[in-house]
Formats: sequence, structure tokens, C-alpha cells
Amino acid sequence: MTSPTSQSRSSQSRSQAASAPHVEHRIVVPTHVPMVALLGSGDAVLRAVEAGFPAVDVHARGNEIAVSGPPGDVALASRLLDELVEVVEGGTTLTPDVVTRSIAMLTAATASRPAEVLTLNILSNRGRTIRPKTVGQKAYVDAIDVNTVTFGLGPAGTGKTYLAMAKAVQALQAHQVSKIVLTRPVVEAGERLGYLPGSLSDKIDPYMRPLYDALHDMVDPDTIPRLLESGTIEVAPLAYMRGRTLNNAFVILDEAQNTTSEQMRMFLTRLGFGSRMVVTGDQTQVDLPGATASGLRVVQDVLTGVDDVEFCRLTSSDVVRHRLVTDIIDAYARWDVRPTTKDAR
Repeated sequence: MTSPTSQSRSSQSRSQAASAPHVEHRIVVPTHVPMVALLGSGDAVLRAVEAGFPAVDVHARGNEIAVSGPPGDVALASRLLDELVEVVEGGTTLTPDVVTRSIAMLTAATASRPAEVLTLNILSNRGRTIRPKTVGQKAYVDAIDVNTVTFGLGPAGTGKTYLAMAKAVQALQAHQVSKIVLTRPVVEAGERLGYLPGSLSDKIDPYMRPLYDALHDMVDPDTIPRLLESGTIEVAPLAYMRGRTLNNAFVILDEAQNTTSEQMRMFLTRLGFGSRMVVTGDQTQVDLPGATASGLRVVQDVLTGVDDVEFCRLTSSDVVRHRLVTDIIDAYARWDVRPTTKDAR
């Protein structure tokens, strides 16, 4: 049973909420910005803004948007709408997901504004533009621009390989490098290469498939065979890197959590003049046998503090796949740090 004192406090809280000051702010949208692009098809974007700020009322009429509610919420919602106007002006299509990510950036009080992140064009191909979608992804892309060796560390779905590939193609198109080298360690997750049918090339190809898939998103498919045949783009297992010096190349090592410390050292020392390297990996998905130490884990201790090398750590908040992927990653992170029966004792 609720006590009279509790009922009194509850009534007082409702009374305070009802009497809380409300303000209204009007935003005039520039005439060159189509309102349908800003509000979304069927007002889907507008509904996402309202869902992000339940205490705020948002009404659009003509090219004006009125925002009313508690002062703090109105200020933040108005900032969001100003940012969304800039995002539309920058050519990015607004979706409810873009709104959700923008709200997360604003509420996290990050140094980067949503418009700065969401309008940074990396590469355009066949009417599609590749851009970072989170603050962490923008920091990763910026790090690739200013460092010779960049490590992209983080869980699945954070765009580590995809964005690195986009930067590689961008560098090739701008004639900053003369070739792209894509490599991965061939380590099986539960199956042996020998069990797969076909030649050695046929056995290796499934491991390289994610790299090919990303490449097909960014380069005209008709030109890829020619680029591969000429060696302008090379896709090869990590073992094929031994003994080479890679000059004037953009080199990507993917799935680096499955390198040994010796392989990581071998790879990094392939760096030649005029080259850049990006190393990507997820330390939670190591497939090395037994107690073999991951080279990706060891290298962070070895190279910490070395100039022109940067480690970018992406998190579940940078996942750009289905929303459930973020929840799954967070659930596994909690599982990994749970106390064991022995610890509980």
C-alpha cells in the first residue's frame, strides 16, 4: 500500500512537472532545403526527432519548425534540427537512424558536430557516397589521413575494413599511391583448408571474399579484373608478404587478431617509401590455436608511444549494422567480465 507521504510526494512531482517553464523556439529552414528531405518520407525523420525528445513538441508549417517544451530539451532539439539542415545541405539523405546517431553525438557532448561527421565524403561511386556515420569512425578516418600506420580496433560492424578500403581507393584515385595491397592471415574458424575442394586459390578465396565484396562496392566491377591482372590491386594471404618491400602502396591487413606476434612484425616491416598501412582487427574474435598470443594484442604494447603510429579504438556505439548487433556485442562484453564460480568464492 502506498503511504500518504509517498502519495504527497508523487502529487508534488506531477505538480512541479506541470508547472515547469516551457519555451518555444522557431527555426526557419532555408528555402533551398526541401522540407520533405528534412522531415523525411511520411514525416519519419520528424517522428524520430520527437521520439528522441519525448518532452518536446515539434510542429512544421511551411518552411518553419516550432519546437516547444522544457528549455534544456528545446535547446538540444533545436541544435539537432540545425545540424540536420546542414546534413541535408551536404547531400546526405536523412533517415531515423541518422537522427538517432546525431542525438547520441549531441548528448555525448563530443568535439565533433553531427554535420561534420555525416557530411565528410570519402568516396563516391555509381551514385553512392561513402561517409563515416559515427564520431569514432570519423576519428578513425582522420587518423588514416595523418599517420603512416593506423590500427583500427573494434568489434564487428564498426566499419574498420570498409572505411580503410574506401581510403585506399581514394588514395589510388588521387594518385597518392600506385597500388593497393589487401591481405589477411588464412586462419580457420573451425575448418581446415585441406577439407575444402579445389586448388589452393579456390581454398584461399573464401577468406578473401570480404575484401572483394568491399572492393566491388567502391570500384566499377568491370574494371576490377583489369586492376587485379595489372597488380594495381593485389589481394593475397599474409604469408605471401614475407620478403617483400611495399613502396608507394596503400596496404591493409584485415583480421589482424589472427596474426602471431612474429607475423605482425613481419608485416609491419614490409613498409616501404611512400606507403601507408592500416591494420584492422577484433580482439574478441581470435581464432589462433591453443595458447598462441595474438600479434594484434602484443603490438599495442610494443608500439605505444611510437610516432606516426595511431591506435583507434572503436566501440559498440560505432556499430552501423542492425541495432541488435550493438546489443549482442554489449551482452558478450558483460559475459566476458562476469565473475566465475572460482572468483565468487
